[in-house]
Amino acid sequence: MKRRTTVILLSLIAAYFLSGKAAYGQRTIPLTFETAIDIALKNSYQVRQLQLGITRTRKWLQAERADLKSRLYLNLDTPELQSVSENLWNSTSKEWEIVHQNTRQWQAEFSLRQPIILFGYPTNGYLSFNNRIYRYSQITDTIDTKYYNRYFLKLEQPLFQPNTLKNNLEDAELNLEQQELQYLQNLVQILARIADDYYDLYRLAYKNEILQHNVKNLEKASDIANAIAEKDTSRSIEAIQVQVDLANAREELSQNTSDIRLQKSSMKQRLRLSQDDSLSLVPNPQVSRVNVDIDQAVQYGYTLRPRLRIQNISKRKNEIDLNNTKGWNAFRVNLEVTYGLEKQDPYYQNLWQGQDNSYSVSLHAYVPLWDWGQRKARLEARKIDIQRNDLYIEESKTSIKSAIRNAVSNLKEYQDRASNMRENMDMAKEISSISVEQYRDGKISLQDLLQTIDRQKKTELNFLDAYLGYRRSLLTLMRNTYYDYENDSPLKNRFGDQLQ
Repeated sequence: MKRRTTVILLSLIAAYFLSGKAAYGQRTIPLTFETAIDIALKNSYQVRQLQLGITRTRKWLQAERADLKSRLYLNLDTPELQSVSENLWNSTSKEWEIVHQNTRQWQAEFSLRQPIILFGYPTNGYLSFNNRIYRYSQITDTIDTKYYNRYFLKLEQPLFQPNTLKNNLEDAELNLEQQELQYLQNLVQILARIADDYYDLYRLAYKNEILQHNVKNLEKASDIANAIAEKDTSRSIEAIQVQVDLANAREELSQNTSDIRLQKSSMKQRLRLSQDDSLSLVPNPQVSRVNVDIDQAVQYGYTLRPRLRIQNISKRKNEIDLNNTKGWNAFRVNLEVTYGLEKQDPYYQNLWQGQDNSYSVSLHAYVPLWDWGQRKARLEARKIDIQRNDLYIEESKTSIKSAIRNAVSNLKEYQDRASNMRENMDMAKEISSISVEQYRDGKISLQDLLQTIDRQKKTELNFLDAYLGYRRSLLTLMRNTYYDYENDSPLKNRFGDQLQ
């Protein structure tokens, strides 16, 4: 008996903690289209991956910008030891000799290197301050040691060549802009997928209210038919007929309720919510008339929608590639000028006094003579890429304009239909209420009443279809223009936090 009491007590304690955990983990989330979007963007792995992609591209841009700033470095050869034999020409004896070299060199070179930028424009050249110092020993029968020190300024300027500094920086900036535009595109695609699931659930939730109205009307008709059958048994078939229709209506409502449960489960998976969470959706269809100027909408599609800008970025990147290709195997010149002070002495302490001027000027030119048309073919290929970009841009403009015109026409049509069907729905409800009373008073037949109730149901369903068409056409217009007409704001403003 005591053991049984202990088992029961432990079971009650376990049940208490389990129920407490379930209650703690469960949340009721009021679901609207706005909250669904916010939850999706917050929990989406895809959004996080896209954000990391933007962060990575910003780091590449940061690296290219850092390339325009001073760079400080130190090269060390400590030591460089050589004990080798080489075959060298002796100009005195007029013959080749094998000469053994045994040297020791310790060298350090300090440099401060800065790209040359004029009026904010990189010239592709570099100016550097350098200090080179080394200790050189040649070992024969004795050790001959010399020290060397040189301070000098150095100018390096490529001529007749693509400006790689400028091109690399612009390419990195274009990559970041392209990444941000693609990120915005992906956010809108996520929004569209969430909209499909949300309005599927919205349809079921609102349909549930329609079916409940239908069941309630049939229940009223059933009560009246039963009361009439009690007074007049010859009309008992009317009560049976209403019962059959009522049973079918309840079964349809039950099936729709089950569909809602399944759709909510799918929606929670889409939003990456716990299955313990509860979604609450209360349909409240509002038809707000949106006036859209077609010409302005087309301009929004051209300027706000990322598609055209991404294609223009692709064209510009191809133009940069063409510019870089022009420098491949082409005539080019490299100018290098140095000026400074130097000193060589057997004693280290003497390097810092009595230094001599030193300078150098070198001009290296590369002149291509014949390459079997390879460079020309490369340039033609790059030019064809740009021509293809122009065709893509022209095609996109035509497609965007056509899509926006169709979206505006659909929006106007569904706005009118939804407004008209709302009025018809209100009248259908009123007629049903009047018909119930007329049937009670014996002024109309049961068939007339059932037809009226069924007409109300169909009218409400037609309104639901028109309303969802209105909502979806508004979303389609938003996807084509990247402009939120309900809030009178570009979509980029809405997703500004995600783009930071």
